[in-house]
Amino acid sequence: MAEGMSSPKFCPECGFKLSGPSKFCPECGTPLGSGASATQTASALQPTSPSQPVSVTQTAQSAGDDPVELYENGQSALNSGDLTSAFKYYSTAAEMGYAPAQSTLGWCYDFGNGVEQNYSKAIEWYSKSAAQGYSIAQFFMGMCYEFGKGVDQNYPIAVEWYLKAAEQGHAPAQKNLGVCYEFGYGIEKNPVKAVEWYTKSADQGSPDAQCNLGWCYESGNGVTKNTAKAVELYTKAAEQNYLRAQCNLGWCYESGIGVQPDPVKAVEWYTKAAEQGEPRGQYNLGFCCLKGNGIAQNSVKAAEWYIKAAEQGYSFAQNDLGHLYEYGNGVPKDLVKAVEWYTKAADQGLAPAQCNLGLCYEFNKGVTADIKKAVELYTMAAEKGNVLAQGNLAYCYEYGNGLAKDYVKAVEWYSKAAAGGHAFSQCRLGMCYKNGNGVPKDEVKAAQLYAQAAEQGDITAQSCLGWCYDKGEGIAQNYFKAVEWYMKAAAGGDGYAQSNLGYCYEMGNGIQQDYAKAVEWYKKAAAQGNEFGKNRLSDLKKQGIA
Repeated sequence: MAEGMSSPKFCPECGFKLSGPSKFCPECGTPLGSGASATQTASALQPTSPSQPVSVTQTAQSAGDDPVELYENGQSALNSGDLTSAFKYYSTAAEMGYAPAQSTLGWCYDFGNGVEQNYSKAIEWYSKSAAQGYSIAQFFMGMCYEFGKGVDQNYPIAVEWYLKAAEQGHAPAQKNLGVCYEFGYGIEKNPVKAVEWYTKSADQGSPDAQCNLGWCYESGNGVTKNTAKAVELYTKAAEQNYLRAQCNLGWCYESGIGVQPDPVKAVEWYTKAAEQGEPRGQYNLGFCCLKGNGIAQNSVKAAEWYIKAAEQGYSFAQNDLGHLYEYGNGVPKDLVKAVEWYTKAADQGLAPAQCNLGLCYEFNKGVTADIKKAVELYTMAAEKGNVLAQGNLAYCYEYGNGLAKDYVKAVEWYSKAAAGGHAFSQCRLGMCYKNGNGVPKDEVKAAQLYAQAAEQGDITAQSCLGWCYDKGEGIAQNYFKAVEWYMKAAAGGDGYAQSNLGYCYEMGNGIQQDYAKAVEWYKKAAAQGNEFGKNRLSDLKKQGIA
């Protein structure tokens, strides 16, 4: 590519179609150069050692056939969109033994550029080039073995090829080798080694490696945790238009990780990624619009961004979009559409969506009621650790909804959810301990669980905790504390708390006696069908008080 021409339309490294000018391929991180020729771009990744074979054998050369020139012509044809001519140029130069042409010819077969896609042919030409020590071909050999293209998938062999290329300074191979070490693909997991190879690649400017290395610093994986360093690396990658890094950087600004929280900055980076079609950026931007974080609150815009991400299969967006349709937030209320989107996310294994879909099946929302289907979905989500699903499943076991009643199983699932901080489950588990259902009776444990849930605002737990203080069950009797918790629950509409609070006012337990207040709360309780409230109200009427 001559001086002054635009950037390549395809990455010469991984075949990724480029959408605009960039110094690096957004897919594999290959430097694309700026105004440099295709050969300069490719050779920039090769070692300067004389041992690197990039010339043809003596027997292949002839006066009128220069493989380097043929290869250059192929690169020019490729970037002008003439894939057929590019393929012909590469073929001729490759047959003459020119390693870069052999590698690029393999790439043509690999991605079907200028020729019908043929993985076996791709491997054939990559192998010829790799055998000459050409690092780009070695990298592609690793890719083929990693993904089983033209060969049986074999991670250990992929690692061998990545190592050959990485040791020659090939940045994408260094990054891929880092991934193998980080996750244990084809080699023993070694986070320290992963960081070592990510660093080598990142130091060459690979945005993919910079992003991966940033995550290592953010999470302290293989290196001392350093969130400021993570932000620095994310920023380098994000400024090269690497979309994943833009999302990560946005999250750092939103959450105050390594930087001072700055919702406006977060939105700025999410927007850059979202406008280029990155689903995570679209989802995060939608969430900011929904909550008014760093941008004016706008449920309609939130729905628009969720739809973009959801249509790309992003499960979190699908689930949240279902929620918007369920409650008519930013979109017209449509329970059928809610079920549709919950289903798409649930089918991808997203636990919150499985739980939400279970609720739809249990309560006949947008779909025919099917409690057994609901239990099935709750179980899948509960086993993934979703506390809401665990609580719902426990409730089904407690009351025999969709399966056989089983207090022991109910306690098991309530316990898991309670440990995860789920207030409803803490309260229900407290009731199990109070009544000895599925667990030995333990009023002290019950009071402790009520307290945990009550502090989170669970109204039923507040009422139960008030009762514990009122009667001295599992805790020292304290009328003042009883009134305190009854008041919280009564204000939240709990009928039992309202009638009990009325009794405290009637008797002056923990509060100054006040018949008018007692009648007021009895009436509220009676209106909800509370029998104690009705009876006390009736008695007071007979006494001429009510």
